[in-house]
Amino acid sequence: MPTYISYDDAVLAYRQWGSGEPLLLVPGGPGRDSAYLGDLADLAAATGRTIVVGDPRGTGASPAPADPAAYTAERLADDLDALRGHLGLASVDLIAHSAGCAVALLYAAARPERVRRLVLLTPGTRVLGLEDTDEEYEAQLDRRRREPWFDEASRAMDRIESEGFTAELRQAMSPFLYGPWTTEAQEHAASDTRQRNPDASAGFWGGASDPEATRAALADLSAPVRIVIGELDLAPGPVLAGELAAVFEDASVSVQEGAGHFPWVDDRVAFTRLVTEALGR
Repeated sequence: MPTYISYDDAVLAYRQWGSGEPLLLVPGGPGRDSAYLGDLADLAAATGRTIVVGDPRGTGASPAPADPAAYTAERLADDLDALRGHLGLASVDLIAHSAGCAVALLYAAARPERVRRLVLLTPGTRVLGLEDTDEEYEAQLDRRRREPWFDEASRAMDRIESEGFTAELRQAMSPFLYGPWTTEAQEHAASDTRQRNPDASAGFWGGASDPEATRAALADLSAPVRIVIGELDLAPGPVLAGELAAVFEDASVSVQEGAGHFPWVDDRVAFTRLVTEALGR
């Protein structure tokens, strides 16, 4: 597996698919092995690019840091810039998924000249201080009411509100993260526990970023921003996605119908088409 040297001399790993100009993809989790993204060969072929995915610290083939502060989204943005430099790129087309969008947004806010295009997949918005209202969130939950798993998954969601996330509760609420609760979706959900580093997850939000300052910096970003959400995803729903788009000078939202938080699991063909279109506009 190829490696690069980051800002603190840590040797970190990355994966790559395809050929052509590099396209960087930031995985989410947080603290989850980038293997959860699956085989990206078809996306690489469709875009005609080399897709490069770094293994965040303490996940996959990248070692855990001695200093837990290196797990924060801000420090992972520094790792991202080191990977860019390793690839010999002056600027990058950047894709990020879920919590990985926090890394990409902090990167774009701090280094706008390095970002040529930005695609945010089912993005987390916490780093910008944006949240769904309770009414919007409940409306997304209610869309799944007729599913056979709804009652059990809803009870798990209620417990998460009072007890916080645990591996057991994460698994129990997982159907909400997908469109159809297929065998493939169930297998993908079951892989979460063995792919996730709890220390990396816990440390991810330990930085001192300022949501208001980050939003202000991103308002001046000239790179086009494309936001791809799943129709059934709990967050961001369509209203929050619109609020996120309004942060940027040039942004638009695309919706993958029938998809949840992991749209490539729900419909790989539709996902590949939407991402390819987002990069091509």
